[in-house]
Amino acid sequence: MNFSDSDRPRRKSAALLFLLIVLIAGLAAGAWYLRPRFESEPPQIAFKPDSDTVGRGAIEIVITDKGTGLKSIEVKLGETSIASEQFAQPVAEKTVTVVPSKLPGIKEGAATLQVVARDASLFRGNEAVVQKQLTIDLTPPTLNLVADDRYVNFGGVGAIVYQTSADAVTSGVKIGSYFFPGARGVVKDHPDRFLALFAHPYDTPRDAKAVLVATDKAGNTREMALVYELKDFRYRKSNLVLSESFLQDKVVPLVADATARQGSPKDVFVLVNKKLRKENEDKITAVTRTASPAIQWKGAFVQLSNSKVEANFADHRTYLYNGEPIDTAYHLGYDLSVTKRYPVEAANSGTVAFAGDLGIYGNTVILDHGIGLFTLYGHLSQVDVKVGDTVQQRQILGKTGETGLAGGDHLHYGVYLHGVAVLPVEWWDPKWIADNITPKLAGMAGDAIHETQQPSKAKASRAGKRRR
Repeated sequence: MNFSDSDRPRRKSAALLFLLIVLIAGLAAGAWYLRPRFESEPPQIAFKPDSDTVGRGAIEIVITDKGTGLKSIEVKLGETSIASEQFAQPVAEKTVTVVPSKLPGIKEGAATLQVVARDASLFRGNEAVVQKQLTIDLTPPTLNLVADDRYVNFGGVGAIVYQTSADAVTSGVKIGSYFFPGARGVVKDHPDRFLALFAHPYDTPRDAKAVLVATDKAGNTREMALVYELKDFRYRKSNLVLSESFLQDKVVPLVADATARQGSPKDVFVLVNKKLRKENEDKITAVTRTASPAIQWKGAFVQLSNSKVEANFADHRTYLYNGEPIDTAYHLGYDLSVTKRYPVEAANSGTVAFAGDLGIYGNTVILDHGIGLFTLYGHLSQVDVKVGDTVQQRQILGKTGETGLAGGDHLHYGVYLHGVAVLPVEWWDPKWIADNITPKLAGMAGDAIHETQQPSKAKASRAGKRRR
């Protein structure tokens, strides 16, 4: 037998097997390479904002394809072409901005926004078509100022009454970075009117302008400038010397991180005065921005009985250590002292919105008095109320103490309006309440309010002339 003849079938089979393996590998590689081109998922289309009503603002249409990428897009509003594009190289995302108010011939009313997108997969590609039914509204809400406030203390509160058209979804007073929403249904005999309590905050420039604003569902905004005389209220600047005992006994225990406690006295104090203070103030802001819609207080607020004011609102404090200024802070309330562990009274009726430990403020109670107005009671040695309790004016909330960053037994008392610390002394003044708040709640208009105030002003003017 010839051995070479017997090896030929074996070699032929091996060659065929090799060719088959190469063919299968080639087909697999080709399938792997072409697999994305056979995708079945169409492009995705999203709208920002996703609203069925549009105004003078812009709509962003975000078109994406995570597979082969976008090959073409087309956007139309009614019969008006917004965008039509073919991509030489597929793209993963395309954003089209539509500003209806800037389109020629656009009219208010119903319209259809159509978006067509096709990807770059094989054959014709996957197509996505979205038709969004819109209402185009280009007319801002109306505003009517019923009663204004002609004088506002720097750091204090003003009050206005106004009306806006039914299409407004938000309204209130804007000043600087702050916004104070209006409250509806609190003005007697005028359920359609709004009362807005607003502040000219202590940390806002004196020349900042307050503006009454109303915005509808479509984002259209109407603005009206408020005109008032800003009465200067001088805030003090003071230096506080930090002793070693204060740093060790009061500051260090407030640091939760054991490692941070080992830092220098200066570093530990700055950590507490900056980081922890900000965390505490952020918590106060969060609590005092969520208010009950009804007024729970009545008349003037009361100062802690028999108390003496030891520190004022918005004092700018510079802290000194070893004769060196190491940090600063604003004191956002009044420090009131009587005797140790003195009973703390509610300044007015309200609901307990917070009760517990609050870092530098120690044991703290915050009362919600309605329509954005809150009072805060800090450094308490004990707390006798809980969240959700309804309290009456002069009801006992707890006792004074020196918890938190207090250097001695006293009450830290603060007033907040929609998350903003405001001048407390106004709310203790029955005349200020009677002149600025009560007539507006009673439904009086601006002219009638000013007329009732004229006699007292004229009398005061005559008395002033006699004194001169």
